[in-house]
Amino acid sequence: MSVAPGSVAGMKYGLDISPVGDWGRPDTIAELAALAENHGWDGVFCEDYLAFPGGLATYDVWVTLGLVAQATTRVTIGTMVTPLPARHAPTVALEARSVATVSEQRLVLGVGSGDPDGDPVIDDANVSRAHLLETALAEIRRAAPEVPVWVGGAVTKPGPRARALRWDGACLYRIPPPGWEDLTPDDVAALRADAGRASFVIAVGGRRRNDDSTAERRYVASLAEAGADWWHEYLPPRLPIETVRRRIEGGPIVA
Repeated sequence: MSVAPGSVAGMKYGLDISPVGDWGRPDTIAELAALAENHGWDGVFCEDYLAFPGGLATYDVWVTLGLVAQATTRVTIGTMVTPLPARHAPTVALEARSVATVSEQRLVLGVGSGDPDGDPVIDDANVSRAHLLETALAEIRRAAPEVPVWVGGAVTKPGPRARALRWDGACLYRIPPPGWEDLTPDDVAALRADAGRASFVIAVGGRRRNDDSTAERRYVASLAEAGADWWHEYLPPRLPIETVRRRIEGGPIVA
């Protein structure tokens, strides 16, 4: 059962979808984002790939988010996440600033170091992904200071966790896909305590909805009570478009 968002301690509900595959065209994603806005979702976030693993057709995330910004008026929008070591930082800053402007500052830039098996990174054994990410973040903050930055990566690793705490928010996981493991309420409470500021955003989730809706609602409620701000649900690009529409129209699974 879905109820109005924000029913537990102001928790917000994000939809994670991909500009990839049969229904991943930017104009289709924009249509789905408008549908989400009309059915209780608080945010629409898109994966950022140059080439989606498995060979599905891949579309540009910034073109997509520009159309999403035009198709919606309320929802937060953003990348989840952009692998900055595989991108040109000044270009990302320009794209982010442009979408932030046309969306009236509804954009969030989710960032990470990237998947070692994903988009290519410069071939230099002396330069780490972490260093490239830090350098890119500094460039982007100078060029697009109005855009909030949420940092992804494994909460169990000291680097991503510490990096997230230095920025505007966290979209961390425990174990990367396919070996997914949810953040615990204790993980969230520790992040909230270490952040030391109410403005720090903690976004949790990014996986498909579990079949046990009662347990799912109980889990989301425990995250909210521990201090999480967002719960994200992922709709994989290989789902049939009819299933995607039904899930969006059904609204988020709210505690």
